[in-house]
Amino acid sequence: MLALPFRGRWLTQNSPARRVPSHGTDLFGITYAIDFVAVDGHGRSAPRTWRSLVATESPHLFRGFGMPILAPEGGVVVEVHDGEVDHEARRSQPTLLCYAVTQASRVRQGIGAVAGNHVVIALSPSGPYVGVVHLRRGSIGVGLGDRVKTGDQVGECGNSGNSTEPHVHVQVTDSVDWARARGLPLAFRPAGSEASDRVWLPREGEIVDAG
Repeated sequence: MLALPFRGRWLTQNSPARRVPSHGTDLFGITYAIDFVAVDGHGRSAPRTWRSLVATESPHLFRGFGMPILAPEGGVVVEVHDGEVDHEARRSQPTLLCYAVTQASRVRQGIGAVAGNHVVIALSPSGPYVGVVHLRRGSIGVGLGDRVKTGDQVGECGNSGNSTEPHVHVQVTDSVDWARARGLPLAFRPAGSEASDRVWLPREGEIVDAG
């Protein structure tokens, strides 16, 4: 059971409440992974302009870019990867189609090209392991071996790796051997609730308000 890794309003995408595997694959242990996109009071991640219809957009235009990302649970940092570029965002059909064509090449490049900048926290010496993914380059503020508490900031929301717009991807695995890791089911505590019997899995399209 995890805490939400952010504050504010976020739209749920690719939820395992809708389908498993949630992202269409079991690769890299993402079977039960979930995505959240920061949105404004109207449910928009960024203003719509002509570029959002036919071209790529700067990630800086998006509400989530640079927002704090928090540790979903306490533990020890066992993997940190930084240095991947925050690339242009893509919402238009032409740019999404071009991006889909290059998907296989990113998978062949490995976890850095897919997850981008990320942090993995071991909840015990033998796991499970919680990953927060697609962080902003240069924003990661923890290092290998650091002990973090639930709610500690580990980085900022970015658009690195296999990401079409700034968002945070959360997953739980049984290993950090990414060629063999298996995804594990996850659930969240509602914001502000410490009651262990209150858990839920946000649905696809659900807006989560974390205060």
